[in-house]
Amino acid sequence: MILLSVIGILVVGSASNQDRSSVIKQIIGVVVSLIICLVLSLIDYHQYFRFTTLIYVVCAGMLAAVLLFGRTTKGATRWLRIGGIQIQPSEFVKIGLILILANFLSRNREKINEPKTLGMTALICVLPVGMVYLQPNLSTTIVICFMILCMVYVAGISYKWIAGAVAVGVPGFAALIYLSLQGFIPFLQKYQAQRIMGKIFHSSSEFTDLNRQQDNSMMAIGSGQLRGKGLFNNTLSSVKNGNFLSEEQTDFIFAVIGEELGFVGGVAVIALYALLVYECLWIAARAKDTAGRLIASGMAALLAFQSFANIAVATGIFPNTGLPLPFISSGLSSLLSMFIGMGVVLNVGLQRNNVTVQ
Repeated sequence: MILLSVIGILVVGSASNQDRSSVIKQIIGVVVSLIICLVLSLIDYHQYFRFTTLIYVVCAGMLAAVLLFGRTTKGATRWLRIGGIQIQPSEFVKIGLILILANFLSRNREKINEPKTLGMTALICVLPVGMVYLQPNLSTTIVICFMILCMVYVAGISYKWIAGAVAVGVPGFAALIYLSLQGFIPFLQKYQAQRIMGKIFHSSSEFTDLNRQQDNSMMAIGSGQLRGKGLFNNTLSSVKNGNFLSEEQTDFIFAVIGEELGFVGGVAVIALYALLVYECLWIAARAKDTAGRLIASGMAALLAFQSFANIAVATGIFPNTGLPLPFISSGLSSLLSMFIGMGVVLNVGLQRNNVTVQ
């Protein structure tokens, strides 16, 4: 976490053309988040389960406040301004849902395959996930859904349910794509459908403007070659000085990494994420109870999918969408929420040798 955060400070500083305020903000965010992480690592994670109802109400309340009073940027309403500080509640909802579901699923692990239990799980998730989707924030909605599905799997759901979900989901996804091709856009905003179509028909001139960001990102990564152009380079062709990317400090931060640190730097960052996810799974495998295993597995799923999705967008694997790269992208909400989640995971690891509670 510290290594990724240090890389984040350096790359954000470079992406912002060494803007002092951006660097100081990122440094303060890392220091405060790390302190909170260490404090949380010393608190028994079972204590949080006493407040899951309150956590749920706060998460739902923040998301409702976003929809009612949130700040709108580029057609999306995802931020709240509280006391002069701008926060993105959906980032904290991810961690809140991990704790809420870990408590519920661990208490009902013997009944996980009963329709009532699965129905209650869906009912718990539908309100916060629905409000995130309405912002609109499809990318975060997908990340949260992936995280939920992984936690349900770890809780011990039968493969019969999984097979049934695949049997329904694959044709459903195919139908969604088909309807989009026909001009119908079920459950999707027009720009979201266009991004998907732009990815499928990348060579079509109709989607040239839509794909320009990703094309520039891939060119920037390729231009870094093996060892990169070096941090803080000021060449006119860089993504910073050339104004090729509009979100190089957040959504396309990996393009800056690829350009300035090259293939070696990009692989090193991916390896750090792989190691971090492995550590979460290692802790999950040795957790003293189901609740701890679910918390660590949930964070592993969140880290793995969100980091993969961000890099996949920057490298043209996924359609263009907005997700921060954990611990690296500029943005205090994402940074703090990830450190909070990992603080709880660290406590799960510290608790593994204690007497089992449940």
